Amino acid sequence: MTQISVQIRINFNAERAIGPGRIELLEGVQRTGSLAQAARGMKMSYRRAWQLMQSLNSCLASPVSVAAKGGRHGGGATLTPAGKALIRAYRGFETRMTRESRLRFGKFAPPQSRRDG
Repeated sequence: MTQISVQIRINFNAERAIGPGRIELLEGVQRTGSLAQAARGMKMSYRRAWQLMQSLNSCLASPVSVAAKGGRHGGGATLTPAGKALIRAYRGFETRMTRESRLRFGKFAPPQSRRDG
């Protein structure tokens, strides 16, 4: 059977959006406690990751992350309750839309070729 997947992009106004990359960045921060480590895991520059996080924090009703300054005990980043809720909402919606897409579009998918071998 052909695999059908969905990529969701939620637009807020014309210039702000939430998509798979920003959600992955939030998940990386949640997992590592560090924006720098999350960026490295995505092969993204820290500057780009910082810009994406600032964009998220400024375009939503509540900030999604809080940064701690570096120093003797090191810096870090944590997600706010809004950030955690955003991940849950996005991933839940993605799961439902993937399931729905398979139901609606599976009949249009080409047959999967079999490789003998």
